[in-house]
Amino acid sequence: MSTRFSSAEQMLKAQGLDLGVTDWLQLTQARVNLFAEATGDQQWIHVDPERAANGPFGACIAHGYLTLALANLFMPQLMSIDNMAMGVNYGTDRVRFPAVVKVGARVRGRGQIVSAELIGSAVQLVVRISVEIEGAERPGCVVDTISRYTFNPITE
Repeated sequence: MSTRFSSAEQMLKAQGLDLGVTDWLQLTQARVNLFAEATGDQQWIHVDPERAANGPFGACIAHGYLTLALANLFMPQLMSIDNMAMGVNYGTDRVRFPAVVKVGARVRGRGQIVSAELIGSAVQLVVRISVEIEGAERPGCVVDTISRYTFNPITE
């Protein structure tokens, strides 16, 4: 169940909040191939299962940036925002790829609110997303996402 926010005040009080985890997602070769097509990164370690089976990882692996992009998929599963006028991605900090994600692995997102501050009329929220790999000690990606949210005025 996701954490629900409906005001800037609620969001500002959430610094340090553990958002929990998402459901598991199996990372398929089809998803990796679509990402390769979209980005033009057709390196064999991602898209050639036969060659990759004899490569350094023993299988195809997801692109690091695909693993990073999963933060966008996981974020709305971890938190939902009611009464939002607008939300924008502002950037990221501290992106790391501690472990490779092999095709066929199951991954999930774990979230924590690192900071929340008022910037003008928007709340700037830094959420750390860890892309955990089932059965692995280290995550496939850890990223501090930065988003800005503005809320509609609350009417009585």
